[in-house]
Amino acid sequence: MTSVRRPYHPRRRRPAPVCLLLLVLTALAALTVVLGPTPSSAAGGDWWEPTTRPAPDSRIDVTGAPFTGTDSRGEVRGFVDAHNHIMSNEAFGGRLICGRAFSGKGIADALKDCPEHYPDGSLAVFDFITGGGDGRHDPVGWPTFEDWPAHDSLTHQQNYYAWIERAWRGGQRVLVNDLVTNGVICSVYFFKDRGCDEMTSIRLQAKLTYDLQAYVDGMYGGPGKGWFRIVTDSAQAREVVEQGKLAVVLGVETSEPFGCKQVLDVPQCDRGDIDAGLDELHALGVRSMFLCHKFDNALCGVRFDEGALGTAINVGQFLSTGTFWRTERCTGPQHDNPIGQASAPEAEKRLPAGVEVPSYDEGARCNVRGLTGLGEYAVRGMMERGMMLEIDHMSVKAAGRVLDVFEAEAYPGVISSHSWMDLDWTERVYGLGGFVAQYMHGSEGFVAEAERTEALRDEYGVGYGYGTDMNGVGGWPAPRGADAPNPVTYPFRSVDGGSVVDRQTTGERTWDLNTDGAAHYGLVPDWIEDIRRVGGQDVVDDLFRGAESYLDTWAASERHRPAVDLAEGAPATASSVEWNPFTSRAPGRAVDGDRGTRWASGWSDDQWLRIDLGAARQVGRVTLDWERAYGTSYRIELSTDGTDWRTAWSTTSGDGGLDTAVFAPAPARHVRVRFLDRGTDWGYSLHEVGVHGR
Repeated sequence: MTSVRRPYHPRRRRPAPVCLLLLVLTALAALTVVLGPTPSSAAGGDWWEPTTRPAPDSRIDVTGAPFTGTDSRGEVRGFVDAHNHIMSNEAFGGRLICGRAFSGKGIADALKDCPEHYPDGSLAVFDFITGGGDGRHDPVGWPTFEDWPAHDSLTHQQNYYAWIERAWRGGQRVLVNDLVTNGVICSVYFFKDRGCDEMTSIRLQAKLTYDLQAYVDGMYGGPGKGWFRIVTDSAQAREVVEQGKLAVVLGVETSEPFGCKQVLDVPQCDRGDIDAGLDELHALGVRSMFLCHKFDNALCGVRFDEGALGTAINVGQFLSTGTFWRTERCTGPQHDNPIGQASAPEAEKRLPAGVEVPSYDEGARCNVRGLTGLGEYAVRGMMERGMMLEIDHMSVKAAGRVLDVFEAEAYPGVISSHSWMDLDWTERVYGLGGFVAQYMHGSEGFVAEAERTEALRDEYGVGYGYGTDMNGVGGWPAPRGADAPNPVTYPFRSVDGGSVVDRQTTGERTWDLNTDGAAHYGLVPDWIEDIRRVGGQDVVDDLFRGAESYLDTWAASERHRPAVDLAEGAPATASSVEWNPFTSRAPGRAVDGDRGTRWASGWSDDQWLRIDLGAARQVGRVTLDWERAYGTSYRIELSTDGTDWRTAWSTTSGDGGLDTAVFAPAPARHVRVRFLDRGTDWGYSLHEVGVHGR
């Protein structure tokens, strides 16, 4: 997450004009800025070229027609960036990420540094924290771009609209724009020009994304005519991609969605806040989101950050919640990131006197906090609205519970968009019908991880994605060097073969991936060409199928309807019932549709719970939502008459939580769960048992 800052050096100055012609051309260019957009050289010609474009502006440096339509199997083609932050310059108080994706005043206004970075970056405080060194740099953006954008500059705009256009022209067809912010980072950062309420920032970023769409439309003749198309359902997205345009999906990645923070483990929101928040985001067009990010909140625990950055975020966690991260030994093979013991002096100065960041046991790698009751309510609310849930940044305990819930409901809408889930979850995500994208690593690392999971993609017949996370303060691929094996050779052809991609020029600066790395979004096609040269065509082919697979996951989420629970309200009996003078633990509590109640048995092995469905029904899936008293060994038995039983499913490795037993559907009137071995000293206890036909 951190990077090494290049040494500061003065901006190079162009030589003085030497002829009258240059003076005339300069004057004409200045006049053009005043007068606004000018006709494109291709005006009235090819559909992908605007009829007007601001002048001066960035070059695109891609020629040829963007591909349209579908392949021979009727599937869309193209790359998907499942994680980007076009508008994060509006987050964190508005002065953390410098520069804008577009401006009605032109590129010089859009691509300029934050005021406090002048004259030499000596007040670029966040650069110190994220990049080390003293943060000094040449603040001038347009037209010289001496020091930014750069692959290791974490605080400068990388998503200028023309650079996004270049990525689209190079083959990208889906882009997820995650609206992002963090109220605590905003509150402690020295420079800001607005308030720190997270939902206010999310609303603004959503509005500006629609404004960007209108800005692009204006170059192409009016509403609906541009290549940048915000989509709100999968069918609309598929139509946009078939037209050869870029389908833009709105997502949310913020630490306290709907105001759902927690202070000293006390939630600061309720179910009403969650319903209202989900409804508002859905109305804004948001279709994909995280429920927690960086800080534990009232919904879920987070997957830790590492090193000095992790320490700084842990400080933020304390300032936000009143508690530091807490760890425990993991119960399975999955684990969260190690927190580490690296110091972060600038952040730690923010702690109250006498408060210090705790040390952590290296063997305790898991966050104690998982998915809370409110978090599960939010997950189910997203399912009801057909939204896709991002499990990156969730603790393994929280992510595991989400996957349990989705498996119990056969819900496919799960996304890992930028390599932040435990990689052992990959097959479970694919098994649900979800989508996986890898962080924008350097080509060698990206290829290695892609090859590790290639067999799984082949097994499930899915494509692959990438998550650039640009403007997300993460760092991007460094240059491999002009002398590296198989460098990118310019110009090169796009993956479909229909376009020619040359080095990208903006103002006086020309970028070359070999020597500049992935400095801005326009170099995504160059990075994909680097992947092809390093890893071969197979990896790129999987990426080119990414748009189709992403839209498949989205469409399946929209189509999902909850299966009828045959057990809800049905008569239930049990071998025993735990006596409680205050609350009933009767068998019917496990089939009453209320996860707040439960059945509990006596404290011994060899127990059973029996459900009468009233008539023979097809049964193919049974879910068991355990209380802490769970079974390690148990089986699901079916009967048509209540006398003759057959085992449909069994396990000897139960670990509690939410279990889903799937088997070949068979007719049954009676369903019995036989409990053989306990996982605790108590008996067996279930909040809810569900019985489904499929």
